Amino acid sequence: MALSVFRTLYARLAIGLFLLLLVVGGLFTFLSLTSVREYSAAVNHQINRDLARNLVSDRNLVTDGRLNRDAMKQLFDLYMAINPSIEIYLLDTDGTILSFSANPDKIKRNRVSLGPIRTLLENPVAYPLPGDDPRSHDRQKVFSVTPVPSADNPTGYLYVVLRGEEFDLAESMVHSNRLLKMGAGALVVSLIVGLLAGLVFFRLLTRRLSRLTERVESFERDMSPDTTPDTVNKGDDIDYLASRFDRMAERIVAQLDLLKHKDAQRRQLVAQVSHDLRTPLASIQGYIEALQLKQETLDAGERARFLDVALAESHRLGRLVEELFELAALDAREKQPDAEPFVVAELLYDVVQKHRPEAAGAGIELTIVAAEPVRVTADIAMTERVLDNLIGNAISHAPNATQVTLAVVAREGGAAITVADAGPGIKADDLDHVFEPFYQAAEASRSGHAGLGLAIAQRLVVLQSGTLSVRNAGGAEFTIWLPQADPASGNAS
Repeated sequence: MALSVFRTLYARLAIGLFLLLLVVGGLFTFLSLTSVREYSAAVNHQINRDLARNLVSDRNLVTDGRLNRDAMKQLFDLYMAINPSIEIYLLDTDGTILSFSANPDKIKRNRVSLGPIRTLLENPVAYPLPGDDPRSHDRQKVFSVTPVPSADNPTGYLYVVLRGEEFDLAESMVHSNRLLKMGAGALVVSLIVGLLAGLVFFRLLTRRLSRLTERVESFERDMSPDTTPDTVNKGDDIDYLASRFDRMAERIVAQLDLLKHKDAQRRQLVAQVSHDLRTPLASIQGYIEALQLKQETLDAGERARFLDVALAESHRLGRLVEELFELAALDAREKQPDAEPFVVAELLYDVVQKHRPEAAGAGIELTIVAAEPVRVTADIAMTERVLDNLIGNAISHAPNATQVTLAVVAREGGAAITVADAGPGIKADDLDHVFEPFYQAAEASRSGHAGLGLAIAQRLVVLQSGTLSVRNAGGAEFTIWLPQADPASGNAS
């Protein structure tokens, strides 16, 4: 369940937003710390850019045009005590360090580059301009510089590093720690506010997608039961919705194809019904008109023959109408089976006894070759109706002096009931169409039959969760399969 939650689009957007805010917050903190350092250096340089010149003039470092070494030593000692954040160096004109106020053990350079010094002297507003830090081989810091003893007659430079080692230590202990806390606080607040705002916004966006997914699933469920397994194991809501849409589109296409097929069947059915209804009606109408026109000239035998034909055609018409109504009711699922457990072999014996006179009149012998006592769960009346149809068809198609064999055997969790004749069988081209309404082979006679019996029989079997199939085995062999009854409860297994 938890894994499926993280596969949703909303969860992925939320995780993506959190990571994005985390990266942006970290970058912002880094840039803020760097900017603060640069800003602090610029302010320090701006405030103290004339410090070196002021030291020379205020501390009387130049006497009679010459640098006072004793005053310089006192200056070093004084500023190491009162302002340890700066470091003072005396350079010659080549940048070589002559003396300094820092700890000698920490000096890493003997010479300072003159490039930044000359640039600052020529352009005093070029700040912050870093120069070499004698305490490091590669580090640079902002500085203040002035020629000594004077700008007109320079013999060296007073070089003041404004952010000395003591300043760095103090800044790392106090200022940087505070900045880190402030940056971390700002990052946390930004993450929380941004994440909450993003989650609300994403929820507003994905809520419609979730509703659309629910509507697609509801529409798919309402169309027909979904028995196919879900093939979407990965992906988010959009992948899931796309998969459901594809499956729904496939089912819609299948439904459209089925509707086209049903429409073609309906047109064919209307044409065939029209033909089959017109034939007996025309026959009835013709014989009755003949009786009306020739009643004075016909003898009693001819009138009786005309009436017998008209009556037979009316019976045929009645059977056709009854079968049409029954087929329509079965297709509309208006007729439902009243299933109960029973031994199907006993029903088969009863049906065979009922058809023996008809079979004897046609010179056909009805023989039950196997009768296993299998109990099935089915509608007795519907099953009898199917057997009546199959046995009647077998009698009508079997050659004279042959057998129609019947059997009941247990098969695949149910009972298989076979009805086989010794006739010529069914052509291979007709096997796939024998259960279609009004279908008859090209050479078959339509007298007395409308081609609906097998279609009705198949629908009756399907309603009982069974199957009806046909094959050629010498003659035509029809097989009914019905589900076996549960010995304990009487329900189908």
